[in-house]
Amino acid sequence: MSLNHGEEARLFEDAPNCNNQDLFDNSSVVTKNTPEAQVSPVVDEASPSSTSSFEMPDMESVPAPYQEVQSHWFFCHRANDNTSWLPFSREDSDKLENALNTIVDKEEHVVVAVDGQRYDVHVKERKRYAVYWDQAPTEVRRCTWFYKGDKDTKFMPYSEDFSKTLEDAYMIAVTLDQWKRKLDFPTGETIILHNPKLIMQYQPIGLQDEWVSSPSEHTRPQTVKRGIENISVEIPDGEPEKVDHLVFMVHGIGPACDLRFRSIIQCVNDFRSASLSLLASHYKRAQQDGQVGRVEFLPVNWHSALHGDATGVDQDIQRITLPSISRLRHFTNDTLLDLFFYNSPTYCQTIVDTVASEINRLHALFKQRHPKFTGAVSVVGHSLGSLILFDLLTNQKTESEARERVHSSEPCHLNGAMLEQALTRLGLQQYLDTLQAENLDLESLVTEAHTYTALCQDSDLKELEIPLGPRKKILNYVKRKRLLEDCKRQLTHASEAQAPPQQAIDPDGNQSSASEPQQPQFHREQSVTSSVDYEYFDVGIGQVSIDYPQLAFHPQAFFAFGSPIGMFLTVRGLKRIDPNYSFPTCKSFYNIYHPYDPVAYRIEPMIVSEVDLEPMLIPHHKGRKRMHLELKDSLTRMGLDLKNNVLGSLRTAWQSFARLPAAALPPVEDEETPVEGNLETQGANEEADSSALPEEPEHSEIKVGTLNGGRRIDYVLQEKPIESFNEYLFAIQSHLCYWESEDTALLLLKEIYDKLDVAIEQPL
Repeated sequence: MSLNHGEEARLFEDAPNCNNQDLFDNSSVVTKNTPEAQVSPVVDEASPSSTSSFEMPDMESVPAPYQEVQSHWFFCHRANDNTSWLPFSREDSDKLENALNTIVDKEEHVVVAVDGQRYDVHVKERKRYAVYWDQAPTEVRRCTWFYKGDKDTKFMPYSEDFSKTLEDAYMIAVTLDQWKRKLDFPTGETIILHNPKLIMQYQPIGLQDEWVSSPSEHTRPQTVKRGIENISVEIPDGEPEKVDHLVFMVHGIGPACDLRFRSIIQCVNDFRSASLSLLASHYKRAQQDGQVGRVEFLPVNWHSALHGDATGVDQDIQRITLPSISRLRHFTNDTLLDLFFYNSPTYCQTIVDTVASEINRLHALFKQRHPKFTGAVSVVGHSLGSLILFDLLTNQKTESEARERVHSSEPCHLNGAMLEQALTRLGLQQYLDTLQAENLDLESLVTEAHTYTALCQDSDLKELEIPLGPRKKILNYVKRKRLLEDCKRQLTHASEAQAPPQQAIDPDGNQSSASEPQQPQFHREQSVTSSVDYEYFDVGIGQVSIDYPQLAFHPQAFFAFGSPIGMFLTVRGLKRIDPNYSFPTCKSFYNIYHPYDPVAYRIEPMIVSEVDLEPMLIPHHKGRKRMHLELKDSLTRMGLDLKNNVLGSLRTAWQSFARLPAAALPPVEDEETPVEGNLETQGANEEADSSALPEEPEHSEIKVGTLNGGRRIDYVLQEKPIESFNEYLFAIQSHLCYWESEDTALLLLKEIYDKLDVAIEQPL
């Protein structure tokens, strides 16, 4: 076999500071124009290859023909300062390999969608880019050769250039059947090809001295393998191309979603992986028949928008934060303050706008990349994210309501004197001509008290090229003015009815007694805060009064994980949810929680208060109750049976004693003795209770309002055996367990595919 001059130059440049001596004849010299000069046999007696344990000579054997190595594509994954290489699925790797082979022009830009079309690989750049979320691009590598150190747990791939050099040397060794070859690389690594099954790499030697005679005395060798079939690596299964359902998942407080401080992207990836495994095990037959594809889960991140440079809230909070216990204060500012931000109308507006716009953006992008998708869409919210979605879905408009809202707009009327006076008070006289040129007056800016609908909104002022600060000052002023007039009107009605003094709200949103004089107001220049008021609908659902954006679709179902919705509704003054209430555009609602979750609250008692309903127990994904729960139920039944047996025995004994001859018994009155009556009554009650137990209707058949179409709403997970020992110890973990819960994922899949008339299969 021969190499052309270009191949010789490249091979010599990349790998070969090689020895040019034969293994068995130290005096032979080979010219550098031959392949042997570039990948030469090993002759150094101090080399590790000189040991007889490495030599496996078989002079009569026929060398196997050379076969090209099978490549597989990997991508780099960095987490917690650790770098690892993960393989693509075989389907994605084949797509990348085919795309590489079809490239004719080296300048051609080829993009391949991988991982369920959530990532794009730019083949020329060897980069992998996220499609739906912001993420730094990661390196992609076509891998053929791998190495593993003595303390490593996984094989790591060599670079493509390094692997090409090794493959060239391996090809020469196989073709010429000459092994014991040594390759010295410019970086100091030494690789020795002992035989096709034994290839070792030695790390660079630091300071060579007379006491160190070989690399084995200085460093431990690394194992080198050729081809992915010779290493132990788990290649993931490819995802079905068909998407049956789309689910958006909204996170709660803080940037981290679990105890490992992982982002919403990583947690949703775990949830998606669990769902794919459950589809393969619980819908195997339907997948084989082509009835079931997969469910796509996409993360919705709003925390970065709230704490980004656009709002500047982090800098404002940092200026007033004390320097002591800095880590705890930073954690509080980054997580717990999100609850207070959501109760602020200004930042609540930012959060809701971010969630809605991000969902609509992801939905449009998904439809663009999956033009054949015809399935439904659902939403999932964890912790505070569930409350955000609840408020958002409560304020969605049906198509008829949206049309009526557009047609009910009225033209603005002039009232120049009031507008000029208001702008003078705000120090914004320079914008008077701009507003009057558009026939805008103060009445056009004020919200109607009975509809809370702004005739002129922030977007209208923005079109007039009014900066953000003046826009906020104008809108906040008129909103406070309307709140003050509304409170005065309420106080007037209350005084006429001789009611106790109520609380008034000043234009700055502070409460003060109606009978007390007004306190001096703080002057807030360039203020961006708003007064808090609650809007109560006919059904009694109230939340902060802001402008709620509309989603581009009607969700099929809303799943709440570890949700504080019930607590927030109660704090807002809501005691009961009307059984006839349902979301305007979403007809299914599931409240899923762990029994030890300290943040979760129930919903059903607010709808059906007259019946004490136990929550629906979510089945284990293996189709049974957990063992400790079954044992607990068994002991409870045994105790009840033992109690019934004892009472039955006492009752039988008393009846036998009562049938004795009359002469042997003392005279008794016609009425039963208290003991006999109590025993018989108690026994009858126990029999009635025990006989009535199997005849009780299932809780799942009880209609619980229309929030979930008459079906049950509260669903509780089964705690693990170790969690039952100390519920306080696992409280925080219980609030963060949903992302990796297979039981939760299976419940979502069951509810989704039940609507597609695909029944679940119990695994064998």
